[in-house]
Amino acid sequence: MKPIKNPLSTLALAVALALSTPLFAADHAEAPLVESDVASDIADVYAFLDPNDNSKVILAFDVHGFIVPGENGNLGGFDSNVRYQFNIENTGDADPDKFITVNFNEQASRGKSQRATVQLVTKGSTNKLGFYAPTTVSSATAATAPTPAVKTDAATGIAFFAGVVDDPFFFDIPGFNRFAASVLGGAPDISLLSRGRDTFAGYNSQMIALSVPVSLLKGSAGSVIGVSATTLRSTHTLRSASADPVNSGAYQPIDRMGVPTINTVLVPFPRKNEYNRASTVDDAAGMFAGDIVGTLTALGTDNTHIGILAGVAVTHGDLLRLDTAVANSGKQGGNNAGAGFPNGRRPVDDVIDTVLFLVTNEGLTTGDNVNANDVTFRDKFPFFAASHQPLPTGTLDDNTRN
Repeated sequence: MKPIKNPLSTLALAVALALSTPLFAADHAEAPLVESDVASDIADVYAFLDPNDNSKVILAFDVHGFIVPGENGNLGGFDSNVRYQFNIENTGDADPDKFITVNFNEQASRGKSQRATVQLVTKGSTNKLGFYAPTTVSSATAATAPTPAVKTDAATGIAFFAGVVDDPFFFDIPGFNRFAASVLGGAPDISLLSRGRDTFAGYNSQMIALSVPVSLLKGSAGSVIGVSATTLRSTHTLRSASADPVNSGAYQPIDRMGVPTINTVLVPFPRKNEYNRASTVDDAAGMFAGDIVGTLTALGTDNTHIGILAGVAVTHGDLLRLDTAVANSGKQGGNNAGAGFPNGRRPVDDVIDTVLFLVTNEGLTTGDNVNANDVTFRDKFPFFAASHQPLPTGTLDDNTRN
């Protein structure tokens, strides 16, 4: 297939497809089943070297997006019935070799931390490395966000954080959809992409972040590791009128994510729930390859760039691939050229512009004009920005940019 020379026409096709399903960007509420299970709804996944110490990998993912500051207290607790899991692949195939699982005890009080149980499990081994850690208690009344409660386990060297933070994703959904409407109306207006308003500005999400020694994660693939995240619930839930629900049975996946935009944009709407229940091994076996390649072909993506994107998310599974031999440096989790997405993913990486650049055969130059987060990220672990807090009386601007 010949490359489409007009990037606007390619983008128009992309937008038209996006309009056929709700466009929630990276992974926020991308599938029907997670729309009603926000505690399990993965928003974004990150994997990058600590710029202050490249011997550590930062692994993070957030759930439950679009928390308004006034609900930080009520919505700050992690669901005790959800297993939050990092999947680590280190042998060069699509099958994860290590897992880091996080479970939380039931929240006893809005003003007290939950206890997280963190375990590092190697496939095929009965040995588990684990420790307990507290969550950071969120507030819906304080003018400033709480100081992150970070627990470092002496035995493993793993540092842990879990709490409410600013939603780190940045993208202009209304601007993109308005441009789509102009395309579908027959009068493409690229100026509608110039709003530069971050749909996620002013909102918070629940973040789990780990700082893990590289030595605990690497395997026979050398310096490259694959990273994805999964949320899981028990197979059975028994509800009664006289007691809280009782959960039992094996854990089953509810949501998963590796590379941003894959399920959101490239997987057809009727298969999005199926995609979340599938595995990275299923990806590599071609379960969704035809749909993804078909979507990209319809978008006008040429064979070269289909190959690049397939290599990122299909051939070896939907996993972020991080080469731990590539140095990461700079502020806000790292900002040096060549060390970011699609080499892992850092908080500052503009993943939307990168994906659009590839989908449109390196022809798109405008992007969505949202090029940074609404607030500055931290320069040290856990790196993600402090939560937005309720504003003083009389403040009219609530910091949102819808």
